[in-house]
Parts: sequence; C-alpha cells; structure tokens
Amino acid sequence: MLTVDFSRFPLAPGDRVLDLGCGAGRHAFECYRRGAQVVALDQNGEEIREVAKWFAAMEEAGEAPAGASATAMEGDALNLPFPDDSFDVVIISEVMEHIPDDKGVLAEMVRVLRPGGRIAVTVPRYGPEKVCWALSDAYHEVEGGHIRIYRGDELLDKVREAGLEPYGTHHAHGLHSPYWWLKCAFGVDNDKALPVQAYHKLLVWDIMKKPLATRLAERALNPVIGKSFVVYATKPHLPEAPAAGADETAEAAPAPAPAVKTAKTAKSAGSRPKRGASSAAKPSAGAAK
Repeated sequence: MLTVDFSRFPLAPGDRVLDLGCGAGRHAFECYRRGAQVVALDQNGEEIREVAKWFAAMEEAGEAPAGASATAMEGDALNLPFPDDSFDVVIISEVMEHIPDDKGVLAEMVRVLRPGGRIAVTVPRYGPEKVCWALSDAYHEVEGGHIRIYRGDELLDKVREAGLEPYGTHHAHGLHSPYWWLKCAFGVDNDKALPVQAYHKLLVWDIMKKPLATRLAERALNPVIGKSFVVYATKPHLPEAPAAGADETAEAAPAPAPAVKTAKTAKSAGSRPKRGASSAAKPSAGAAK
C-alpha cells in the first residue's frame, strides 16, 4: 500500500533515493523495483533487518532491474550519515508526526538532497487524525506515538521555510480512516472486535485484489476523509555566481562614443525590427515547470 503517488512523483532508473524512516519498507521496495539506488533508513533495528531480508529476496527473485541497488541501515533522522547533496530523491512517509524536532528533520533532508532533487512528505491528515485522538488516548499517548496533528497549510509553511518549493499535494487512503476510527473506538490493541476484524478483511481484500469498486470508492473518499496528506516539493538550484572579475571588467571598459546622427540614421530609427529580432526571448517549454 503506497502513500506516495509515483505518477506525481517521477522516479528514473539510477536515481539515488533515501527512504527516511522507512518502517517496513513499502516505498523503498517500490523504488527498488523501479531501478533506483535505494537507501532505506530507520532507527528501528528489527525493522531494518526485515527490510534487508526482503531486499535480498527481491534480488534473488529478479524483481529489481539491472543497475538497481538497495541498502537497509539504522540511523538517526536528525543526524544523517551522508554528505551534502547525496540523493536525487528523499521520501519521508508517516514519520514527522512522531518527531519533536520536525524542523531539524526537514533541514537534514534538504541538506542531503541535491539541488533540483525531489522530496515527498506524508503525514496523517488533520480531520481524520483529530477523530482518532478524540476517540482514544492510547492511540497517541504511547512511547514513540503521534505528538502533533498537522494542518495542511502548517506543513506547507514548514516545507517552504526549509528552503523547498512545493509543487503538488493530495490526500490518500480514504478507505483506511474508518478502520482506524473503529480501532480507536473498540481499543487500539483490541483486534478481536468483530467490526474491526470485518473491516480489516475488507482492506486486505482491497489491497490484494484491487477491485474497481473499491478503487472508485477510495478515489471519491480521498478528498473528504483521506487518512494521509501528501506534499511534493523540489529543492531549488543555487543561483550561479558571476564570473570572477566580470564587474571589474565592466567598470574598466570605456563608454561607447556618442552616435553621430545622420540623415540615414534618423530615417532608419523608426523602421520595424527584423522578424525574430525581439529583445525578449521566449522562455523554453520547461522553464515554468
């Protein structure tokens, strides 16, 4: 079950990808299948060992194309063990709501992302998450649990403050919000409640079979009660520094001699420019993207 929509977040073979706070590895596996050079990082050593096993199984089964690579490692999101500009793509999915210093995490992600690189951030959506908190204290008052609920504009502001340029947002997993409301109502750890069991079976069937009916239902529900809020952004390129000595050269250059107006010059001054000689060049097709 992917939260990041790769039709909105293009990934090319050979892209260097960091899945930060990878958890069970769902996004890392998809990037590996798409031919990326993936690093899956999490502070949970047990989950990292499982992710490493799945990477090895995928390689053995030939699920990843030639040139793809995958590494699973433990690490601290606030102190990433990578040089600046190490990755083309960074994904952080359902992680920032757990971390007190979310601005510090964003700063680290921006540091290791190359200029022009892309980042995807997903967090629980404000409305559905607020219902979960109202129904159950145990849902969020646990060690490592959710410590904040983001409003969409608040997350976008933090992404911009970190130096990124958002280019798209959407909501995901509309079918999953009712499941978590049921979990919170009957007890977060109570998997034996019949409504919870029944809805879980529905979700598993949906994930495995992907029937058209539930796909259409989720598409309709996502804008209303989608469980996750997703932001896509890019890291802008740095402005190019002027060539060394360019200013001094310009200051030293002599001023052009004043033009001597002749009868011929005066006549041509009002003539039309040649076709294509406009001083304002058209932007390239991709300049605004």
